[in-house]
Amino acid sequence: MDLAIQTRRSALLNPFFFASFFLLFCIFITTDASIHFYDKEPFREIGNAYLLAGGNEGILASLTATSLSDMRIHDGRSYIRFENITFQRSKAAAAENQPMEYSTGLIQVVIFEAADRNNIGGSAYGGQRAICCTPDLAKLEGCEQGQVIRRHSVTDVNWPIILNVRFSGRYLIAKLDDDEVSITKTGMYNLFFVVCDPKLNETVMSGKTIWKNPDGYLPGRMAPLKNFYIFMAVAYLCLSMIWFLQYLRFWKDILNLQHCITAIIALGLFEMILWHFEYFNFNDTGIRPVVVTTWVVTVGAIRKTISRLIILSVSMGYGVVRPTLGGLTSKVLLLGITYFLASELLDITEYVGTINDISGRARLLLVLPNAFLNAFIIVWIFTSLSRTLEQLQAKRSSVKLDIYRKFSNALAVTVICSVAWIVYEVYFKATDPFNERWQNAWFITAFWDILAFALLCVICYLWAPSQSSQRYAYSDEVGEESDDEEAQSLTNGKPQSELSLAEQEKNVADDNASLDLENDPEEGKRE
Repeated sequence: MDLAIQTRRSALLNPFFFASFFLLFCIFITTDASIHFYDKEPFREIGNAYLLAGGNEGILASLTATSLSDMRIHDGRSYIRFENITFQRSKAAAAENQPMEYSTGLIQVVIFEAADRNNIGGSAYGGQRAICCTPDLAKLEGCEQGQVIRRHSVTDVNWPIILNVRFSGRYLIAKLDDDEVSITKTGMYNLFFVVCDPKLNETVMSGKTIWKNPDGYLPGRMAPLKNFYIFMAVAYLCLSMIWFLQYLRFWKDILNLQHCITAIIALGLFEMILWHFEYFNFNDTGIRPVVVTTWVVTVGAIRKTISRLIILSVSMGYGVVRPTLGGLTSKVLLLGITYFLASELLDITEYVGTINDISGRARLLLVLPNAFLNAFIIVWIFTSLSRTLEQLQAKRSSVKLDIYRKFSNALAVTVICSVAWIVYEVYFKATDPFNERWQNAWFITAFWDILAFALLCVICYLWAPSQSSQRYAYSDEVGEESDDEEAQSLTNGKPQSELSLAEQEKNVADDNASLDLENDPEEGKRE
């Protein structure tokens, strides 16, 4: 009795085994859509069983009753459907059985919700987590030897669900009847194909499973993003209309910087539209085309790269305190190319072909160089901003200095928000290893788009096209930068530098004449 209690307690305190369950999704499974395809997928040994990860997604509870005859997409039903699932074992495994044997091998299909993960598997001696029931565990757990250990869920005695598939005689092929499991409870669902018989270790599986939410095939974590990108596209559209009207109104005074801002707004609008189209198509068809998703992430990588390069160039004083970047041009371009490649690889890994609601662990290898480049760009930006502010202050250019101070404050707030959000994101994922809070996970991605849009709005406000846009531009003449002459321009008098040469000579002659009259006593006597 004590051994049984100790066994159950160790099962509850052993999260490593369940972590390996979820790690399988990220390393081994390769799928193309919310319709998961399998093409001779092999089983892999985990503990005392052989597993094949079939998928995992957040699914909302069905809004209507399940009906196999109803095949509409937006029908309010949620389910996991099996179609054309076949298992093929090796000839050696089949040859060991008698021709007239009815049942010669068992494969079990296990579906469980993340909250019920402790109801699958038990604990063998030594604390090693076991999935399949052994003779010793059969005495302790009361399970059936050679099958998956399963305990009933507290909320529903029918869950977790286990479907059995058996080989017959010496046949190499076994099929799972086309079936549909209705989802009546909202949760993160996981699918595994499990083999407990070591003779079937070389078995491969083919077919497909269809995972559906009430409103379509889009996985639960991604579903809110479809509507989110509609709002973002509208926001970019409103910003672009306001900017374009000002752009046309003062097109004669437009600066190169304002041309670049226009390009960023256009890329942002195009990216948001593409994201919505990508998720809309994914939701309706269950297929996530690689080409479309690659185009979306490429446009996003270009936008992020150009945005960072423009902010860096402005921070260096390009077009304000210097006409060109000079020798720094090649370094800035090299940094831009490097960042684009790092961002492109990271986004492709995270989005292209990704349909499960748990992000791949391979992404971590690409996050580090991307984070390092972002940190390097931030340091370079603020270092350059500090020097530019010193130069503007030395030249006593109050208008440009005020603009750059507001720009610096906006960047500082953006960096603080970014660091705070990264800390929160790490905390969010660390405290939710099994993605049970998947319904709120969409905002982790959405926040970065909102922050980028907010910073773009601030930049548009600071450098909005106007009839005085040229006051931001670079000028060779230092005299035009000082506060004294800015004040002088408000009066009717002209500065000395603007007098013509003839006027200056005339003033000198008049001064000399008056000086001669004062110093000539004889002339005074005559008068």
